[in-house]
Amino acid sequence: MEKKILVVVDMQNDFIDGALGSKEAEKIVDNCVSKVKEAFNNNDTVIFTRDTHYEDEYMNTEEGKNLPVPHCIHDSIGWCISPAFRNYETNSIRIDKETFGSRLLGERIAEMAKKNNITQVELIGLCTDICVISNALLVKAFNPNIPIYVDASCCAGVTPESHDTAIKAMESCHIHVINKGQEPWR
Repeated sequence: MEKKILVVVDMQNDFIDGALGSKEAEKIVDNCVSKVKEAFNNNDTVIFTRDTHYEDEYMNTEEGKNLPVPHCIHDSIGWCISPAFRNYETNSIRIDKETFGSRLLGERIAEMAKKNNITQVELIGLCTDICVISNALLVKAFNPNIPIYVDASCCAGVTPESHDTAIKAMESCHIHVINKGQEPWR
């Protein structure tokens, strides 16, 4: 059976309009919801990742030392997937990750590929220059012969410049970038 996978990276409240939110992140929500709706209508597999930290540990992690802004604290409002995805989140796979990239995501997709003909994996979400690029490269490493796509119009970086840098880096690693230059904040 042929199958496509859509990975929705960290579309959590803290990255949209919370502790680490941005106007660019807010502007991609509708595009991302449309992409998820389309995936569900096509019976594609949808995976949501959630950046997951713990209040009593975060500041002692390498990330906490470099980014001393507590965010996505487990079970907080900021940790939750945006309510815009409420109709889709419960019927999808969720993977919690304690760092930028998820080895579990790469392994899970590789496991799915053993049972199905995965024709492509597409990633959307936040932040292009941190978690999207990390997960795209991990998925590529675990699944080197599956085409990996990133929809630039459904991603936002910490800044528009860092978004552009990440897009270029992914392209050089054979990640297929679609809708480049069509980001809603341009």
